[in-house]
Amino acid sequence: MRHKRLNKKFGRSPEHREQLMRMLCAALIINDKITTTLKKAKQARKDAEKLVTLARKDTLAARRLAAARLRSPEAVKKLFSDVVKAQAGRNGGYTRITKLGQRRGDATEMCVLEWTTAAAAPVEAPAAE
Repeated sequence: MRHKRLNKKFGRSPEHREQLMRMLCAALIINDKITTTLKKAKQARKDAEKLVTLARKDTLAARRLAAARLRSPEAVKKLFSDVVKAQAGRNGGYTRITKLGQRRGDATEMCVLEWTTAAAAPVEAPAAE
């Protein structure tokens, strides 16, 4: 039984799973949105939101912790310069998951994981006359 177990295993070794989450978080920070499976997105969301909360402190220690977790200097730089500024007025809920439907090959639920401040196309309601 998996009582009180928060992480999914994804059928991988712990090292592979940890590297997968690092890669997904770094890709989200660099590209502002990623397309992945729903289960991976839910786990990556937890890690990415913790990184944003850490980066909001903007200290040397926070920068070093983020660098140790991401292992991508480009992602760390963008996290502290762009992502934190875009999320300035929020107390949480930095990411959004939008479901896309099932993947054709194996019917796995796919989704898009993106920052909530990502520029979305404005949806206009039809004018009532």
